[in-house]
Amino acid sequence: MTLRTLSISGLATLNLHSLNNEGGEGNHIQTRMVDVVDKEGNLHPVNAVSGDMFKHIFAEHFQAIAKEEGLMLCAGCQTLNANRLNADPAFEKAINGKSNAEILDLLPQSCALDDVAGILITQGNRALGRKSVVEFSWVPGVPEKVKTGSYFHVKYDPQGRGKTDADDGSNKGQAIFHRPASSGQYALVAHVEAHRIGLNDITREYAISEEERQKRLRAVLRALTLTFLHPGGAMRNTQSPHLTDFQGVITTSDHSVPAPTVSALNDDFAAQVKGIAAALEKMSGKAVGVHDFGSLAQFAEKMSEITV
Repeated sequence: MTLRTLSISGLATLNLHSLNNEGGEGNHIQTRMVDVVDKEGNLHPVNAVSGDMFKHIFAEHFQAIAKEEGLMLCAGCQTLNANRLNADPAFEKAINGKSNAEILDLLPQSCALDDVAGILITQGNRALGRKSVVEFSWVPGVPEKVKTGSYFHVKYDPQGRGKTDADDGSNKGQAIFHRPASSGQYALVAHVEAHRIGLNDITREYAISEEERQKRLRAVLRALTLTFLHPGGAMRNTQSPHLTDFQGVITTSDHSVPAPTVSALNDDFAAQVKGIAAALEKMSGKAVGVHDFGSLAQFAEKMSEITV
């Protein structure tokens, strides 16, 4: 495996989506808002999608690819159980009496998804962490380039027109509610530590074969591509997002220098990434790959060209 790290710095245009919300207050769904600071130090409240949501999207895509490619999945990940390896009786039995170092050898041998997505092993009253190979930032809207509206909806009941919900709380009557929809440009950053796939973080030795590591990395790159081409989340049944544009920079490194990133909250993020990559090349004497993309199609094409 030659690819050591990979990063994506991108600016995505999403219209009329409601992928990530705070919750509900009465009959109003509250959209998720965060504060970001511009280069002048001014605070801006903007709509955002959490990195946890994008990590969840990635995990679902990876699980489907792993099943398709015959990669090892634990009993929990086979069914997308949130407890993953902690819900696998065979793994619980296998780690009985084992040291932490031995458990971190068994983990990548037991499940590809837990290997790349990370997990906290809690079986046997432990708190043994496996850090994720794939990292996602929050995905905030760019200030002045994102807006959220609240829209009126009604559940029409021809038998009870003009009546509100049933008194018994069954929600059988006609109800009104308000849903948010956001549109704008969103900044995202993702980073892959490819060299850590299958790595025991205590012994610093690989617990799986090089061939298996390459298979998992190819699955990671496929899942990462699909994460941005087909983002999941809340309310997709009637508010599937209009993803109209994606532009940015992919960087790659096959040595100790991490593939650089700059957030698209910075107007000239692409030029900054290229400048940083050039400076890092001078310092290390080793190349840092820089791959521009100006559309969704170009992003998919550039990701398909990356070799492991």
